[in-house]
Amino acid sequence: MFSVALSHSAFACSRSLVLQPIQRLPLSLRSAGIKRPRSFAPGRYYSAVLREDRNNLLSGVDPSNVETVTRILEQGRRAADRWEVAHSNFLTPPTLHDALLALKRVADIGVVVWGGYSQAERCRLSLGNIEAMNNSVREEIESTSVAAVSISGNFKYDSATHGDFLGAVLGSGIVREKVGDIIVKAEQGAQVLVVPELVGFLCASVTQVRVVPVETSPIALSDLEVVIPRKDVMKTVEASLRVDAIASAGFKMSRSKLQDTLSGGSLFVNWREVNKGGMTLKTGDVVSLRGKGRIEIGEINVTKKGRYAVEILRYL
Repeated sequence: MFSVALSHSAFACSRSLVLQPIQRLPLSLRSAGIKRPRSFAPGRYYSAVLREDRNNLLSGVDPSNVETVTRILEQGRRAADRWEVAHSNFLTPPTLHDALLALKRVADIGVVVWGGYSQAERCRLSLGNIEAMNNSVREEIESTSVAAVSISGNFKYDSATHGDFLGAVLGSGIVREKVGDIIVKAEQGAQVLVVPELVGFLCASVTQVRVVPVETSPIALSDLEVVIPRKDVMKTVEASLRVDAIASAGFKMSRSKLQDTLSGGSLFVNWREVNKGGMTLKTGDVVSLRGKGRIEIGEINVTKKGRYAVEILRYL
């Protein structure tokens, strides 16, 4: 049985992924995610995951994510065997999708997905023995696996973007995989999700964003000022569930114009680029079109005439 506590509504990593039990604190800044001059050699630290089952476990995983997913599987197995809880770095939505695809094939590893708030795109996986991953453990994981800091300053006359705040954080020496979502608060600053062990370092290091002096301080996850995206719900009836048909209806554009975006590399399904319109969609798939936003596939029903009535949720 595969257990996932989905605090994360849609599938919102790392080359140097390190999973650490929550009971243990890092012994150095290196283990906490601070860059060091010496390069990390991941192959030294991990054995192959269940060699006889490797092909089955990694079936369907994007080649670019195989290395990361392999490490997550190995760390999950180790945590389950030791009755510990291990945390991944923050994962991008496609890597998260692939990791969960592989983990659901392992019977005794329980998983909690958490990025600090329910709509987070970059999330961490917390892994442990499925028998130990009860509700109280999940609550503890959500309160201890992700932390938040506020970067406040006067950006009224010199507005800063998501990239500016991310640049300031990474400029302190923290690697991207230790940082989750960044919530920009217009002229007031931003709120940054981060691994808990780096909160103190981040608060001491980030004192300026571009040319604006800032104050960086820890905040509770309950103080996050998340703007819930609005969704427009629509329905369409199509002869097939092809991505070109559904996306054409969802983004309100002609099929011929959508074909141009396919050849231009602007259409993504579950954050992966799609170049052919024949891909079949299913409930829960997220379709993104550069410059047009994204849609999520809702309930699908078959009509009496054998066509497909599809609910589409468009993010506004």
